[in-house]
Amino acid sequence: MTEVISVEIVRTPNQDQVDTVIGDLVRDSAPSKLTAGDATLWGPEAEPEASIRLAWTTLHETSRPLVAEITALRDELLADGVDRVVLAGMGGSSLAPEVITGTAGVPLVVLDTTDPGQVAEALAGDLQRTVLVVSSKSGGTVETDSHRRIFEAAFEAAGIDPSSRIVVVTDPGSPLEAASAEAGYRRVFLADPHVGGRYSALTAFGLVPSGLAGADVGKLLDEAASAAPLVSADSPDNPAVVLAATFAVAHAHGAEKIVFADTGSGIAGLGDWAEQLIAESTGKNGTGLLPVVVEGPGAAGFVDARTDATTVAIGPATGSSSIAVEGSLGAHFLLWEYATALVSRVLEINPFDQPDVEAAKKASRSLLDASAASPVDPAFVDGPIEVYPSKGWLPADVKTVAEALQALVAAAPQHGYLSVQAYLDRIDDASFALVRPELAQRSHLQTTFGWGPRFLHSTGQYHKGGHQNGVFLQLTGASEARLDVPGRPYDLSTLQLAQALGDGQVLAERGRPVLRLHLTDRVAGLAQLVEAIQEDGT
Repeated sequence: MTEVISVEIVRTPNQDQVDTVIGDLVRDSAPSKLTAGDATLWGPEAEPEASIRLAWTTLHETSRPLVAEITALRDELLADGVDRVVLAGMGGSSLAPEVITGTAGVPLVVLDTTDPGQVAEALAGDLQRTVLVVSSKSGGTVETDSHRRIFEAAFEAAGIDPSSRIVVVTDPGSPLEAASAEAGYRRVFLADPHVGGRYSALTAFGLVPSGLAGADVGKLLDEAASAAPLVSADSPDNPAVVLAATFAVAHAHGAEKIVFADTGSGIAGLGDWAEQLIAESTGKNGTGLLPVVVEGPGAAGFVDARTDATTVAIGPATGSSSIAVEGSLGAHFLLWEYATALVSRVLEINPFDQPDVEAAKKASRSLLDASAASPVDPAFVDGPIEVYPSKGWLPADVKTVAEALQALVAAAPQHGYLSVQAYLDRIDDASFALVRPELAQRSHLQTTFGWGPRFLHSTGQYHKGGHQNGVFLQLTGASEARLDVPGRPYDLSTLQLAQALGDGQVLAERGRPVLRLHLTDRVAGLAQLVEAIQEDGT
């Protein structure tokens, strides 16, 4: 019989130290205390937040009643001819459903963007067959609120009662709960308020959109339930303890990055979900673990990883992997949540807050409010690319994109990292993702790639609160589509650019080099960008 979840340590240079940390966690009964909801595990400063964030350890039991409710609503919708599910959600509200439905092979349209082209494409689908799931823990997520407003207007324009086609997932007492009751939306699911967003895969946030799309969410809970005894055991064989100890010791020796590659797990996109969980939980107080998700086990950053990174295979071990993790999706969810909470204990980090996320949101709001502000001129223009560097790091004589990229890489400290942040359409502009391996191969830096503003709800906390050794490449682009947000004084393009500028401003204030390349023509700009990367010296 195949194990529910297994962790194989292929190689570690410090096994004696790992064994010591494993012994400490087991002696302290950390896994069983975590399962029991002991909020003291991360110290007195973390206790107030931890005390209201630990219900995720038993979701495989407490979420069971949701299965029948979701099935009943799906049957109702199908009876009405509604079989297309669009999810408006960010971060934990979208990452888990995307993994669940992708692994199950069922269609789900995920809106975690402010790119007008991507939203317009979702609107162009058959609205007569569409239900919109509006998913926001706080009830005030600006991207999700914009999607709701836009779809509500589109339903009305198509002669469809919006209240019959909108399903809401939110926390009790949120502004969205009150607004939903007033609007008479078809169904409101209230999630467990004692679970943080990045730990919410097995709450209504993960299960409702996935189940409505056709995934077997009961099976997912069964998989997690099978793994629960393993990850809660005070045993040196506990796979979550083994992972936590291995990552903590590696971090102590300078390997603060974890590189994920899928090696045939059969799970679609687990790395993207784990990226948020680990980065947002640990990336604070100038420390933490940075996940780097790569294209496969032969990708740059994995096959050539250096001493600043630990390579993790999701699936069978390969020649370049230090760790291999195999198991079902539900088991993976629980394993990585336990491992993240436990490694945070060793690193003396509160895994349940995100103190640096609000700074970028505040800066974006300020830029939206300053609608009359004069536009900033680019430092220079190179073909279809306008170049906007933050102050203080780009040499004055740089006049080409290739030279600017070379200077950005040179600005990274030893064992730093390069973060590529694409505020573009992740469907139509998907080929921009090839920028990551190209840059990683030539820069020899661990290189992350995130779609904006999606990554702001994922790795954004780490970039501002974790190890301050990153350099940042922002990609923005002109949009042919204009999509106004009903009831708001801005359109999506304006919001998208404000989010890029706001985050860039906060990173620059922390002394990090930021290079924004604005593509006045996205297709031509990508071609020139790749050509610039491939020039000798980058």
